[in-house]
Amino acid sequence: MKTHETGTERGGADGPAVMVSEEGLPDWLDPVARAARTVRPQQLSRFLPPENGAGRQSAVLVLFGEGTRGPELLLMERAGSLRSHPGQPSFPGGSLDPEDGDQATTGPLRAALREAEEETGLDPRGVQIFGVLPRLYIPVSSFVVTPVLGWWRTPSPVDVVDPGETARVFTVPVADLTDPDNRATAVHPSGHRGPAFLVESALVWGFTAGVIDRILHFAGWERPWDRARQVPLDWRA
Repeated sequence: MKTHETGTERGGADGPAVMVSEEGLPDWLDPVARAARTVRPQQLSRFLPPENGAGRQSAVLVLFGEGTRGPELLLMERAGSLRSHPGQPSFPGGSLDPEDGDQATTGPLRAALREAEEETGLDPRGVQIFGVLPRLYIPVSSFVVTPVLGWWRTPSPVDVVDPGETARVFTVPVADLTDPDNRATAVHPSGHRGPAFLVESALVWGFTAGVIDRILHFAGWERPWDRARQVPLDWRA
């Protein structure tokens, strides 16, 4: 039995209610839900939103599902023809639209689900939002990003919707993300260093890898790995 269950309905004038609830989550997601309730912004990243409110509001869907090899995460890979970060894996997500509602409450939740549906064909009715991480900042693009945590309660088919934007949609077993053999430190020519994952024939790095790394850490899933192992990036990354 759960020791902590919450249900918060966020809706009203902005549109249909969006329920944030931990009720009925599988036991293995308890550590992630607990981390979402307690983690502080400074524990996730040194890049935090500007205090003056500047930045482009956006959200991503960090969607956990149950696959043939156990717990997994949904990711997508940007098209190689894109000018910005071609071929880079990421969470589904994007900028908030006016119809998403209040950026301080309902907006990020609706934006994360809407963008995931537009990019992967995901049926949002099968997703249970169980937590929201603190907003983070991507200085290079001035995006203020809200990571929205979801449980894929009722899986639906997913695939590339627009080949001009997305190269592929895929899932990664959490077991592969925690495998020390699949972990490394990505090193950009600018000097920036950050966690990276070599999974599903992809190099996951940048913001996405940073969020995954912190979730694994605060959920207690992280295994010791060789931080001296480096993967160099090029200037197009």
